[in-house]
Amino acid sequence: MPIFRSLVYRLVQAATEPLVWRVERFRRDCERPEQLQSELLFNILRRQANTAFGSDHGFESIRTIADYRKHVPVAPYERLAPYIERVKNGETDALLAGDTVRLFALTSGTTAARKFIPVTDRYLGAYRRGWGMWGIRAYRDHKARRLGMRAIVQMGGDPCEFRTPTGTPCGNLSGFSATVQKRIVRRLYCVPSIVGTLKDPLTRYYVALRFSIGLPVAVFLAANPSTMLMFGRTLNAEREHLLKDLHDGTLRSDLDLPAAIREMLTSQLRPNPTPARTLAASAEKLGRLYPQDIWPADTTLMGTWTGGSMGPYLRQIPTLFGDIPIRDLGLLASEGRMTIPFANGTPAGVLDIGSHYFEFIPEGEVDSAQPTILGAHELEDGRSYYIVPTTAAGLYRYHISDLVRVRGFLGRTPMVEFLGKGHRFANMTGEKLSEPQVTQAMEIATQRTGFAITAYSVAPIWHDTTPYYGLFIEEQDAANEPHFRAFLTAYEAALADQNIEYEAKRQGGRLGTIRAQILPSGTWQTWDRDRLATTGGSPEQYKHPCLIGDLAFKGSMPVLREL
Repeated sequence: MPIFRSLVYRLVQAATEPLVWRVERFRRDCERPEQLQSELLFNILRRQANTAFGSDHGFESIRTIADYRKHVPVAPYERLAPYIERVKNGETDALLAGDTVRLFALTSGTTAARKFIPVTDRYLGAYRRGWGMWGIRAYRDHKARRLGMRAIVQMGGDPCEFRTPTGTPCGNLSGFSATVQKRIVRRLYCVPSIVGTLKDPLTRYYVALRFSIGLPVAVFLAANPSTMLMFGRTLNAEREHLLKDLHDGTLRSDLDLPAAIREMLTSQLRPNPTPARTLAASAEKLGRLYPQDIWPADTTLMGTWTGGSMGPYLRQIPTLFGDIPIRDLGLLASEGRMTIPFANGTPAGVLDIGSHYFEFIPEGEVDSAQPTILGAHELEDGRSYYIVPTTAAGLYRYHISDLVRVRGFLGRTPMVEFLGKGHRFANMTGEKLSEPQVTQAMEIATQRTGFAITAYSVAPIWHDTTPYYGLFIEEQDAANEPHFRAFLTAYEAALADQNIEYEAKRQGGRLGTIRAQILPSGTWQTWDRDRLATTGGSPEQYKHPCLIGDLAFKGSMPVLREL
């Protein structure tokens, strides 16, 4: 085994040498973002000029950035959806020139419909380059921890939930990327990629732990820190089963596993009694088994999101993992990687200016009919903007609704941190709940029950064990408590129907059921009046927000009781 690991190390080291050079070149490129971004944009436009989208938007006549902005308006997914539907049905050149779509990455949309993001070889190339630069810097910055050739725990999703009529898989990008890794690199990842297809939460985390617990893990990777908390909590709760399986080389029989997957997994397991006995003794002495008791914090690293609403989760990480260093993964979505963090302790990362073309809308102008549009080289430190990417995989001036803030520069290229999904979204565990979903669920629940709410807002509420959403209503709307509870049940079901990620997080135990927050009568009238006075505008144009993404919102409201 030492000889094999030494060989693997030399092979991986040889494979990463070009990435080291690429990081240095990227740093130099960050001195000239305007030039690099302009070259990238026109390369994309020339390549895609003969697609249906390119023809419809006059790509061949575009000569300047101003031309591009005139011909192609900033727009959300719905503008691209008709072209993507044609691609899904085999008409690839509706949106992409000379590219094969390997996957449609699925993501939650701003409506009930899911987004389908085409993943091409060019997309994967940019995605891998970004990950490669992130990894090279992370490993080099933590040399003292000797992360070296030790194992990596990464939790991914299902790469193929279903297929298009032409057979292209539709699923999770991280799960798909695991299946197409080079075999020599894949050996470093201890969680089998098939784990991403498992739906039962206990089974999913248990199998991941079973394949990790006997190995010298160096790095933990998960987009959302709540995933790592579930990983750690499952380890402690299931420690007796896990240690027995580790000792015997087995996989407990009561897990919700299809027979074929069980056979495949168990064929890879072997008895490992020595570490099992050592860990059992430690667990008995401590009365627990946390990740830090197996993989010391001073020899490990965690990669996960640290911006936006992740703070409450991150505060719980040290309890399970110890004082482990955490490096943000960057602004990373199904649409592509937007930033690459190069330091710990900050969610800010440098814009990936070599992969995508970026424009920005100042935060206060997002609802303007003619907002100011800025290039990456025109941003100001400390200001907040909505990021608008154009990619080589068919997204053009795509309004992803991600709000970011500039936190310094690398050379002349801005470092930005993710703040959230703007004022129309809330997101605690990856559910990306939108205001249209909230309001549509209200209409459905009202139709189903005949029970109407006069005024309301939904807001996230943090709880250390299981966060949940609150439905803030006035006391008169809950006067008939039995009827209201029936309505609340119907609303919860309708919300799950509108947002499949919300439903998945509820089923997985990462979100609790929605709870009513009862306010004194007249609260909303006063609140709206005060908000209008603060924000400005006319009462006729004012719209009461039905979704407020602020975790501190409950603390600002005079809640009488919770139902």
